[in-house]
Amino acid sequence: MTETVVDPELEEFAQQIADQVESFLVALQAIAHDADGGRGISLLLLEVSQVLLAGARLGVQADFSTAEEFQPDAGPDPDLDEMRLRLARMLDGVDIYAEVFDTYGEPEIVTSMLSDDLTSIATALAHGLRHHKAGRVDEALWWWQFSYVSSWGSEASGVLRALQSIVTHDRLDADFEIEQEQVAAADEMLDGAASDPR
Repeated sequence: MTETVVDPELEEFAQQIADQVESFLVALQAIAHDADGGRGISLLLLEVSQVLLAGARLGVQADFSTAEEFQPDAGPDPDLDEMRLRLARMLDGVDIYAEVFDTYGEPEIVTSMLSDDLTSIATALAHGLRHHKAGRVDEALWWWQFSYVSSWGSEASGVLRALQSIVTHDRLDADFEIEQEQVAAADEMLDGAASDPR
């Protein structure tokens, strides 16, 4: 097998993607371990946004190709089941979400779970990272780009919308409740003033 020569600019690009992927994987494990729901949702929103930036950078590149016809064995996938369970417990009550699937085909409402999707994204990214760490830069880039287009890009987009919706409801619903309380208090004051005989 001949050694593949990688363009230095491409190698630098791959390293940047690898750094973003590794940062996401480390952060996701830490968020799951801390199990702080309120803080965790905000951090997940940030981390998923950042990894989607890496995906967008991959998506706008010309199709990557590999030196070998068949993908070399990257080793076993990491066991992320414990992380998935921790995320499910942390996100209890908001884990299941609904979204429109395939907005340009025949749109349909599908339900998914944040914990499952986050774990699926992590598994796909970790697979490419193993190729990168083994020195197979072309294979890593091909895998990250292919899996972004075919799976984890849409999963991450759905997760991002769900997380953003949680934050939106948390902030705006709270403001609406405060506003309702203020209106009720004002009504009570006005009713009291109207019944005052003086």
